[in-house]
Amino acid sequence: MNRSTRARTLTGTALALATAMALTACGGNDDASSDAEPKKRTKSSEAAAVKNPVVASYDGGLYVIDGETLKLAKTIELPGFNRVNPAGDEDHVVISTDTGFRVFDAARQEFTDAEFKGAKPGHVVRHGGKTALFTDGTGEVNVLDPAELAGGKRPETRSYTSAEPHHGVAIELADGELVTTLGTEEKRTGALVLDKGNKEIARSEDCPGVHGEAAAKDEVVGLGCEDGVLLYKDGRFTKVDAPGDYARTGNQAGSDASPILLGDYKTDPDAELERPTRISLIDTRTAKMKLVDLGTSYSFRSLARGPHGEALVLGTNGVLHVIDPETGKVEKKIDAVGDWTEPLDWQQPRPTLFVRDHTAYVSDPGKRQLHSFDLDSGEKLKSVTLPKGTNELSGTVADH
Repeated sequence: MNRSTRARTLTGTALALATAMALTACGGNDDASSDAEPKKRTKSSEAAAVKNPVVASYDGGLYVIDGETLKLAKTIELPGFNRVNPAGDEDHVVISTDTGFRVFDAARQEFTDAEFKGAKPGHVVRHGGKTALFTDGTGEVNVLDPAELAGGKRPETRSYTSAEPHHGVAIELADGELVTTLGTEEKRTGALVLDKGNKEIARSEDCPGVHGEAAAKDEVVGLGCEDGVLLYKDGRFTKVDAPGDYARTGNQAGSDASPILLGDYKTDPDAELERPTRISLIDTRTAKMKLVDLGTSYSFRSLARGPHGEALVLGTNGVLHVIDPETGKVEKKIDAVGDWTEPLDWQQPRPTLFVRDHTAYVSDPGKRQLHSFDLDSGEKLKSVTLPKGTNELSGTVADH
């Protein structure tokens, strides 16, 4: 975590102490919590299944939304600051709560009995038909097959516990190798790789402040550092150096269709909140980084990838930028929402981008709205006004 992120964390400490909430995830996240008791699984017949569900969090619960019509299907009460992540199949999402990771059947609008308890549930990573959960408060990694969530029970997992708890991330590759971060609560330094039997086979501590991950074409994994990006490729680590002594790329988005990773790019370690206008494009073939200035800032919830590997960035000017990752050229601009400003507290709502197949979903919490757009044509498909403004935005995404 860089000094800028630590400053924001200190800013939010009073709120965190007052509300006793703790949750971690991308973008220099701290923790949040909820007093909600686990809900018992109800019969699926009580609600008609929602098609391609989208799930949005709000202050006090979750909205389950039909991904095609944007009709609000159900409101789920769930106090606290809760994070929403795809579980890796067509029905479920993973909710990060105060008690740990809980599996929510979004298609049937109900919590299942699958839960992974632990303090400070953090990153959820889908790759190659497996989903890895990293619990920051314990350093525990659990890798599951999302197909096994259909029974409503906690599935068997591959488990690994880091040497020390830290805000980390893990990803399992097709051959069973597990890439996971190294660090402590005070300092994060790099990553290691385990074989199928959890034996260490590679290590690099050349990634100060390691945060976030993304996978590119041919299973090249990128990990963000405060001085570039650490790549794991063909059984070894390679460092992509960034210009200057400090250049943080802590949030990335990858695509199986592209060898180029999309990342943010921050250069001021002392800023309370840096609002960068440049993005980074990391070519995993050449281990080189290209910078593109969009002329507008963005947030850690602004990055995504399109169905053809397009790099997508939602700017604070309200425009969704569709970028050719090979050239860095902005090929399309979609007017999505109005101008907005990233709040100082990372837990506060701001317009958020979620992409599934050829559809981009963009929230506008100030107007309590959610919009869907066709990425190929740029056409707005649907809009809905919700009872409350939303914060986190995600949905079901199956890995095929």
